Amino acid sequence: MTDKISLGTYLFEKLKEAGSYSIFGVPGDFNLALLDHVKEVEGIRWVGNANELNAGYEADGYARINGFASLITTFGVGELSAVNAIAGSYAEHVPLIHIVGMPSLSAMKNNLLLHHTLGDTRFDNFTEMSKKISAKVEIVYDLESAPKLINNLIETAYHTKRPVYLGLPSNFADELVPAALVKENKLHLEEPLNNPVAEEEFIHNVLEMVKKAEKPIILVDACAARHNISKEVRELAKLTKFPVFTTPMGKSTVDEDDEEFFGLYLGSLSAPDVKDIVGPTDCILSLGGLPSDFNTGSFSYGYTTKNVVEFHSNYCKFKSATYENLMMKGAVQRLISELKNIKYSNVSTLSPPKSKFAYESAKVAPEGIITQDYLWKRLSYFLKPRDIIVTETGTSSFGVLATHLPRDSKSISQVLWGSIGFSLPAAVGAAFAAEDAHKQTGEQERRTVLFIGDGSLQLTVQSISDAARWNIKPYIFILNNRGYTIEKLIHGRHEDYNQIQPWDHQLLLKLFADKTQYENHVVKSAKDLDALMKDEAFNKEDKIRVIELFLDEFDAPEILVAQAKLSDEINSKAA
Repeated sequence: MTDKISLGTYLFEKLKEAGSYSIFGVPGDFNLALLDHVKEVEGIRWVGNANELNAGYEADGYARINGFASLITTFGVGELSAVNAIAGSYAEHVPLIHIVGMPSLSAMKNNLLLHHTLGDTRFDNFTEMSKKISAKVEIVYDLESAPKLINNLIETAYHTKRPVYLGLPSNFADELVPAALVKENKLHLEEPLNNPVAEEEFIHNVLEMVKKAEKPIILVDACAARHNISKEVRELAKLTKFPVFTTPMGKSTVDEDDEEFFGLYLGSLSAPDVKDIVGPTDCILSLGGLPSDFNTGSFSYGYTTKNVVEFHSNYCKFKSATYENLMMKGAVQRLISELKNIKYSNVSTLSPPKSKFAYESAKVAPEGIITQDYLWKRLSYFLKPRDIIVTETGTSSFGVLATHLPRDSKSISQVLWGSIGFSLPAAVGAAFAAEDAHKQTGEQERRTVLFIGDGSLQLTVQSISDAARWNIKPYIFILNNRGYTIEKLIHGRHEDYNQIQPWDHQLLLKLFADKTQYENHVVKSAKDLDALMKDEAFNKEDKIRVIELFLDEFDAPEILVAQAKLSDEINSKAA
């Protein structure tokens, strides 16, 4: 019947409408009927992952590039395997929908003792767990309300930038709904309007503060990127000429070639010339702040001004006054409009700090082995505009802070949740998103460049198989520094628990990508790394590559060494 479609087809049509063209997950008996309907929706694909944890990480990476992602697992054993990834997405404001194939409605109503349960005939144990890491949790109990429920969940994820959970009993996947609902029930993904009265008062206060400020700055953090205000940040900076700083989680939100970009602010771990500017500031416009320990130098922000304006995803603050339900994007747009109306002008007397250009010391490769200092600065010259750079928790996520990123590039690092092994599947997911954007909209192709330690790699290495299956071609730089360097620096420098079993990384692509074009490299000196990065053929993203870089076991970025010391002090403090 052409006037009817299955609920499963309706769901996949809505995921496609939200821009999710690659569906991640693992099949299981309670979701198989649902997966039958993927092929009915043109333009989307079932990726199929080696395990649910990797599927969750890949969905996270996909959403950070694409703006939304979809993950499908099976009841109990599957969904719990993905929980760590979903928790990370929740912590770091990443929007995705986790669809769980559940036992049929009749099985649950009759309290059957089914497999994948805890043997207690309860079917709400796992949804209760997911409530803590989801913006909304819903289960389909009747067909009539299901389409609206699906729309509401997608819209919630999209607007809150958090994961949502959809429990779909297996009997509903094949049930029929009117086909017209696909067009009639359009998703409402546009930014909601702010309360005009609250916005008027807030913006008036901000304007008065800005007009009086003599040493203002803009501080850009993670949620500015998650809530898509990079364009507004740049326009605000160009208009006001205020110095712009980013946090580690805000890196790549601002174009680092812009004259208004002054560098990285990380509290006491910042470069001295950055602290010299931020410390005496008399006005801070904070955009998308997420002040975690690794994002603030263990809470060591060094400014004293009380003139701080905070723009957040669902509220704004002016000094100590909080404006609930005042959305950041609309508020920043209104501020820009009002500044233009009053013809605001500010002539900055400051020049960008010299630390902004520290990467230039890597123009010439030194003799000897690769050092962390050289690697991250040299990376500045390898990267291209629009590249996606993914770094692992540890030396990579701290090291990339010294890299000068090109225009329109995207940096992905799980600074807050910090689950080791995240970066490899996240890079694969990000590469899927870039490929989908190219296929669907003709958007220019993008390279995905990953840096992961040899220890972290061992947790999620099967994602290489996911990439090879679909001919996804990331650059996989493996930092071989003999184990968990970040852990060794924090505590247990020579302890056995911080050691790993060495792998022959040159066999990975032979194992996982045997029928896909691939390339292996082993690099042990700075000059060899420089030569490789200059090689024209190497710069073309035409095959999956593993590049194994050998570094000293205890060599680490300077910021990481300082952060590790602070973290050890915090960990050892009594109550």
